[in-house]
Amino acid sequence: MPSTALAGIRVLDLSRILAAPLATQMLADLGAEVIKVERPGTGDDSRTYGPPFARGTDTAAFYLSCNRNKRSVTVNHATAEGQELIRALAARSDVLVENFRAGTLAKYGLDQQSLRELNPRLVYLSVTGFGQTGPYASRPGYDGIFQAMSGMMSASGHPEEPMKVGVSMVDILTGLYASTAVLAALRHRDATGEGQFIDLSLLDCGLASLSHFAMNYLVSGEVPRRRGNGGYGGIPSQAFLCEDKPIFLVAGNDKQFAGFCAAADRTDLLQDPRFATTSARIAHREEILPVLEAILRTRTRDEWLAVLDEHDVPAGPFNELPEVFADPQIRHREMLVDIADPLSGRLPLLANPIRFSATPVEGYGAPPALGEHTAEVLAELAEVTDSQLAGLRARGVV
Repeated sequence: MPSTALAGIRVLDLSRILAAPLATQMLADLGAEVIKVERPGTGDDSRTYGPPFARGTDTAAFYLSCNRNKRSVTVNHATAEGQELIRALAARSDVLVENFRAGTLAKYGLDQQSLRELNPRLVYLSVTGFGQTGPYASRPGYDGIFQAMSGMMSASGHPEEPMKVGVSMVDILTGLYASTAVLAALRHRDATGEGQFIDLSLLDCGLASLSHFAMNYLVSGEVPRRRGNGGYGGIPSQAFLCEDKPIFLVAGNDKQFAGFCAAADRTDLLQDPRFATTSARIAHREEILPVLEAILRTRTRDEWLAVLDEHDVPAGPFNELPEVFADPQIRHREMLVDIADPLSGRLPLLANPIRFSATPVEGYGAPPALGEHTAEVLAELAEVTDSQLAGLRARGVV
């Protein structure tokens, strides 16, 4: 039995920046062999997206976040010899992932049709801003643009000001959609023997991620209001300021609201028909929120967290990152791993959150230096000799 879920799967990773590299990192974490192909000399743009940089190096933390467990090969795809090398690697790969602008790789004979004719079992994933079709297909774009265009910003922020999610959320969600799509295509390939092309758009993924927010609009025809740190479920479902610090409190059903009332010694609220049921509290949101805000102000954050936990009411503190990594639950789940890194000595990484019983995610290899594995990969998969490699380097191909 394989020790990892994707043992035996080889992924040729022609992607850069964040969304697609996150997808290939997920596949690498799950046990696939991932070969990252980069431009000679410069490599993935994100290598320079700092500060901060890893200690004693010029490698940005941004790059380190999405490129572990990969091997790096430098190949200049704009040269005829470089194109032949990539074809040789694609012929012996199960998956190819790229995020060039639509139509770019076709200029070099590296598009999905050309490579799938060479290797019919190849799963070819293309991640672009707007997809392969449509009036915007040739446009460039970045995460903030897709947050704005997809409606994600319309769901975030205060009523008077839409706001971008702090992290590159569309990129991250697209990476997750991408890895799921590859796994489904591999399942189809195993059943039929045929690879396929996957056309994935960041704009599409951003919109699909609106989920219930978009569905509320589609069902009602009403544009939902931004609520800042307020939620869209039961009441209460938002941030509250306690005597000293804020908490996030959710009473998503009547039992939990009753638990909150007991914890607050305000069971009288359950007798008020405006507040007695979830639907009534939603209808009377503007009336109940000031009452709840006044109640929460009467105790400290930690006092509230303790008593709410006793009454089985979901609540949590607002943690800055130092508090996140000091949290006993996070520490118990080992969500921070510390690995040896040839360049910086030691490197802290976020762990993969998936917990398998049979094929655990255990290996965390340091993100590779630019071209670190060029010689070994080209010798292994393209039968390039040392003398041939020296010539390719002299000509700027690798």
